Amino acid sequence: MSDAMAGMVAIVTGGGTGIGAAVVRRLAARGVRCVINYASSREAAEALAAEVGNGAIAVQADVAQDVHCRALAGAARDAFGRIDLLVNNAGRTKFADHEDMEALDASDFIDIYRLNAIAPFQMIRACAPAMRGGPASAVVNIASVAGMFGNGSSVAYAASKGALVTMTQSLARVLAPAIRVNAVAPGYVGTGWFSERMAPDAFAAFERFIAGQTPMAMAPGPDDIAGPIVNLLDPASRVITGETVLLDAGAHLDVGLSRRPGKA
Repeated sequence: MSDAMAGMVAIVTGGGTGIGAAVVRRLAARGVRCVINYASSREAAEALAAEVGNGAIAVQADVAQDVHCRALAGAARDAFGRIDLLVNNAGRTKFADHEDMEALDASDFIDIYRLNAIAPFQMIRACAPAMRGGPASAVVNIASVAGMFGNGSSVAYAASKGALVTMTQSLARVLAPAIRVNAVAPGYVGTGWFSERMAPDAFAAFERFIAGQTPMAMAPGPDDIAGPIVNLLDPASRVITGETVLLDAGAHLDVGLSRRPGKA
């Protein structure tokens, strides 16, 4: 029995590392041809394209710039003649204590919003004409529990992810029935951002601490987040649009924890 996703074409922004790379691997395993976008991680993106095969290509673009978004969509069409799936994964933050009202200025908000909220809109706009012609086109935006509960690395980051959640609903409404638009809201994810900044013993201890804070007693890694993303992209999920799925191993069930500023 053939896989319904085989032969589809997906663009994954920020796809060379972390959650994006995990999504690319899962999609490629199902026969999806991937366009791996990167801004600066060229070596990682090109190595990943070679690893997953199936015609995957790595394309540099700063998706905070609309002209780059349109060029990225064009590169996908030129290479494969179609676009079926889009994962808006690229993002940024600035760490700032929520209680320190002087820790952020307007430029911080603008920089964070540009990549976390405006870039996904630009990418969807650039890809929509090609995606409208597909049989089962779908978008997944990578939001955050910070956007649901106002916590996380900074007020600006939480606000930008909250904007992305709202935008997901807006675009799901206007792009239906041609394109489904959903979001996921991860909590802690053990990416290289953490592991590469800590000694191995310290990182292991940190993940044990995180696991101790979740009902599922786990510290999610990139592949734990990639699985639900691919499930939302799957044509079998055609009844789902406009939703934001929390991916935090149940940490949000502890209301006191999830509302505490600074928790991811």
